[in-house]
Amino acid sequence: MACNSISEAAERLVQTALGRGFEEAAVQINRSNSVMVKLANSEISVVQRWSTLAVGLYLAKEGKILLTEIHPANLEQANRLVERAVSAAAQVRPSMLYAPLPEPAEVEPLDLVDSSVVKAMEDPSTLAETLLSATSAADRVAGALTLSYVERGLANSKGAKLEEAATGVEAYLRVFIGEASGQWSYGSRKLSIENVKQTAETALELAEMAKGEPKQIEPGVYDVVLSPMVVGNLMNLVGMMASALSVLMGSSMFARTEPGSKVASEKFSLIDAPRNSELLGSASFDDEGQPTQNKPIIENGVLKTLLHNSKTAAKFGTKTTGNAGMMFPRAWTLSIPPGDSALDEMVRELKRGVVITNNWYTRLQNYVEGIFSTIARDAAFYVENGEIKHPVTRIRVADRLPKLLSNIELLGRDLYDISWWEVNPAVRAPYIMARGIGISRPFV
Repeated sequence: MACNSISEAAERLVQTALGRGFEEAAVQINRSNSVMVKLANSEISVVQRWSTLAVGLYLAKEGKILLTEIHPANLEQANRLVERAVSAAAQVRPSMLYAPLPEPAEVEPLDLVDSSVVKAMEDPSTLAETLLSATSAADRVAGALTLSYVERGLANSKGAKLEEAATGVEAYLRVFIGEASGQWSYGSRKLSIENVKQTAETALELAEMAKGEPKQIEPGVYDVVLSPMVVGNLMNLVGMMASALSVLMGSSMFARTEPGSKVASEKFSLIDAPRNSELLGSASFDDEGQPTQNKPIIENGVLKTLLHNSKTAAKFGTKTTGNAGMMFPRAWTLSIPPGDSALDEMVRELKRGVVITNNWYTRLQNYVEGIFSTIARDAAFYVENGEIKHPVTRIRVADRLPKLLSNIELLGRDLYDISWWEVNPAVRAPYIMARGIGISRPFV
């Protein structure tokens, strides 16, 4: 399969599949090169480099849909994917979600490659040293810096043939001063030395603030200030539940809600922003070859848009929103417009509250009701009458996402591009302040 480009390789696989009797075929090929610098005990511990090749195949015949993916050593081995699919096709039943692949549409390309990222991949140690030098006052630091270059090629039986390349930067750092810790992250298509440095400085500042004996607080209802790290993690849940397939499956807090309904504070909006070329996850076309578009999921508190591919769109009697997943529509990257508050102004609004700067172990107990819990990690603080009193330990946010969204009162004026393993897809977010949120203990 000698080809000049990965879209040509995808096109040839499409023709092979059609030749084996399938009515429709689509192939997506992702080829990436990455380098990761791992930091431990305030020094570079490991530098890893790797390349990946992923070939995804969509096939349809008589209303049946077959999806599969392999990671071959090279494109020449990708024909095995078609042969495997042929043997499996007889086992597949017709899909309730079948709809024909959409006709090709004009795609306006995006500039998603930053040459400075590509150059930094040759020797990422300088960037890693930027993280370490900015946290020299810490007892120890740990984290990782990842740089990547990804090529994506798509072809289908409707005649779509598209390619796109993109770079990526992701950094997260956890800083320790004694038993206190702070963490921050950064993710972007573009490399900003200043933002890399700010990631380290913010983590250090949070660790310094958290020094001192942490205390427990009583479970109850508190006003909360949530950092962009926490906001990003929770908005991943909202973005996931905005998928039309999540709604169809009854695994969404929007399952009983029609677009046009009020679902959040009028001060809050959430945007799927694939055409913002700075944001990690941005893309000019989706997995069906349709052009992407920036769109509000929630606008001024009102549910505006569910995320569709052609199949869910047919089920809902609407149009694709350019969010395919060949089967599961998803958000590309999320963005929250800023408010007009400074962080210290938000804290001063708390009469009895908690500031939470990081979280993990987020779980949904009831998808339709949006009942969730998440454990605070690293720097967290109890606030009384607008003044931070002391760091706190062993707390968990346990409430309902619709309540959290509805109780948002203030949003920060500064935005942060957050991406790490607890925030994926990436989110551009401010600090937020919400009233009356449940706080419990993660264990006894």
